[in-house]
Amino acid sequence: MPLKYAAPLFLIAAAGIARAQDPFEIQVYEYQTVQRGMWNLETHLNYIGKGAKEYEGTVAPTNNQVHLTYELTAGLSKNWELAGYLVTARRPSNPMEFVGWRVRPRFKIPAEWNWPVKVSMSFEVGFPRQHFEEDKITLELRPIIEKSWGRWQLDVNPTVGRSLKGPGTSEGFDFEPAVRIAYAVHPKLDLSTEYYASLGPVFNWLPATEQVHQFYPGGDWQLTPHLVFNFGLGMAATPTGNQLVYKVRLGWQFGREM
Repeated sequence: MPLKYAAPLFLIAAAGIARAQDPFEIQVYEYQTVQRGMWNLETHLNYIGKGAKEYEGTVAPTNNQVHLTYELTAGLSKNWELAGYLVTARRPSNPMEFVGWRVRPRFKIPAEWNWPVKVSMSFEVGFPRQHFEEDKITLELRPIIEKSWGRWQLDVNPTVGRSLKGPGTSEGFDFEPAVRIAYAVHPKLDLSTEYYASLGPVFNWLPATEQVHQFYPGGDWQLTPHLVFNFGLGMAATPTGNQLVYKVRLGWQFGREM
């Protein structure tokens, strides 16, 4: 079967499989990949103003944690990119700590295929420390579906994933969707609302009060043609998960497009 027709089946299958909403890289992915010859350095800075106050297994309380993540992405071709992450955090009364590292290839469906929506796909393997996640190796599959009309843009990430090594290996797959809807109020400013959820195992969702549902009003400010500043304030709609989160992200693209 040609890739052009097999890809939609793969993406539909992947959407049925995710792991917990990421408190270190709080981002809804958009369709576009970094072009060949270009680099993109994103710095994610998040502060959990109201989070968990007790240990959950080996995982430390998240309340008042500061998270700092560096994400460097290289454009390998017109439709492929490869990213590496350095993840750090500061717990109250502790110095900055190494949390783990990640690697993420991503490809996009070529625009020439003329699909009714823009689609790309991310694969991420993570290697976290136990104070921040119980599992030693994790896998995330993130389809990215994008549609624009006028000044509006909608991005849907039906993220899926699981543990590859650790106590969560036997728990199977979780479903953790994320959505962003944005409106361009100015050529350099988009205002948006982002939504993140953690619903539990794919075929056995958690009770509504145990699910995570978070909303992040915010926006993206294009400071220069190659520098963008993202900001948002996260608020929970259920008593589960982090209740109040402040996030900012600075993305800097550099290099020479080939």
